[in-house]
Amino acid sequence: MMRFETLKTLALTLLILGCWSFEALAQQGRPPLRKHTATKSQPLKLVPANKRVSGGAVDISQSGNSIRIKSNGVPTHPVGAFPNRGNPHAISRQRYNFKVAANPRKAARTNASLRTLFGVGLNGVPFDPGAGEFWQGNPRGGWQYEALGGAVPLGLDANYAHVQPGGIYHYHGLPTGLMSQLGWSASKPSPLIGYAADGFPVYAITANISGRVKKMRSSYRLKSGSRPGGSAPSGRYDGTFVQDYQYVAGAGDLDECNGATVRTAEYPNGTYAYFLSETFPVIPRCFKGQVDRSFAKRR
Repeated sequence: MMRFETLKTLALTLLILGCWSFEALAQQGRPPLRKHTATKSQPLKLVPANKRVSGGAVDISQSGNSIRIKSNGVPTHPVGAFPNRGNPHAISRQRYNFKVAANPRKAARTNASLRTLFGVGLNGVPFDPGAGEFWQGNPRGGWQYEALGGAVPLGLDANYAHVQPGGIYHYHGLPTGLMSQLGWSASKPSPLIGYAADGFPVYAITANISGRVKKMRSSYRLKSGSRPGGSAPSGRYDGTFVQDYQYVAGAGDLDECNGATVRTAEYPNGTYAYFLSETFPVIPRCFKGQVDRSFAKRR
């Protein structure tokens, strides 16, 4: 796990290096990275979620100060057809045994990890927002394609999810099927959606703020102007790359980790919580607490 001395350093490193997910590098035996040259964001073409995968199983239990989420990673909501044109893998059962703190605490420093899943939904499916796709296939160049930017087709289904090698189904954006199953509504505070790897709860978009339902807005914004060009991609900052965005403190309701302190049905006395937002980063990309090793990405 990487630690950063200041929030400024964290935000700068995340945005310049796009370090959230080097999934193509972190796993041994993977083929070489694809070399992409696209520089313009495109509307997402989501695969309709009209297929069902049988056998989904999850068990959530608490013992002492720990919560265990055991699952096979198979969603119980409809999914897209996999394999598909943008994603050559089929969903297969996993053996997850995640552990989080039942009473998480903030760490001294905000942190991020190159090889850590962000968290897990209540259905046992992981949140893993970053894509292992880079400008010219070069992760050291510092230009990582944003999974929801549309410039590189990833075969995402209507749950903003697809499948990694090894059959791992995972969310890159709002888990719409899960949210529907849990009764999420724009007119109500979000139900609990899942847990982050540091134990803090995850909600989606809405919260109860001073007795009113409020949409929690991300504080990330597109940079103005154009990319450098030359050895870097050209074109305007339009969301093609993670590095097209920057954190602007106070621009929205959420901090640099897409979190805020709120009161919820599960935490009536208040808690720090992460939010899945409607705009970038959608799924948070850093942590406020200590990440459990059970969320390490598989090689």
